[in-house]
Amino acid sequence: MLAEEHHPVAVVVERRAAGTPWAEHVWIPVAVLPGETAAAPWTVLREGKGVTAYIAGQTVVSFFSSETPNYKANLETGVPVLWVVLRPSAAHPGMELVAVLADPGEAEAMTTAGADVIEPVPMPGQIREALEHFVAAHHVERGFHKRKRDRADPEALGLRRRVGRDG
Repeated sequence: MLAEEHHPVAVVVERRAAGTPWAEHVWIPVAVLPGETAAAPWTVLREGKGVTAYIAGQTVVSFFSSETPNYKANLETGVPVLWVVLRPSAAHPGMELVAVLADPGEAEAMTTAGADVIEPVPMPGQIREALEHFVAAHHVERGFHKRKRDRADPEALGLRRRVGRDG
């Protein structure tokens, strides 16, 4: 049976002036805070000098036992991260919080969605400890197994007589 854990987190995002003729502003995830928050989504934390910081909202970061090799690789970097996924939205302020991911493979798969903003942020210590315990409890090391190719049939490579009207 597959094991899973879910940890509530809140996400801090900054909207910064872009300083380019192609965009007015850019969205940059800056932190993931462990635990639940009482703040409503898109509550302004601070404003000034072309930067507005928001609590983008609350979600969960989930761990699944089938993904422990990816979590282990993330932890072994020495500076593990979480990936925050934001998506353009018609609702104010123009973005929505989609997910927070601990799996680098899943984060990479999300990059094909087009206009999504997917950025790594430092993994908080509390989430890191939970992930380390989860990996220790559920990771199974799988050895590399090299597949053997089927041997080619030398007779199959020879010229074949064409069957048809001419012969």
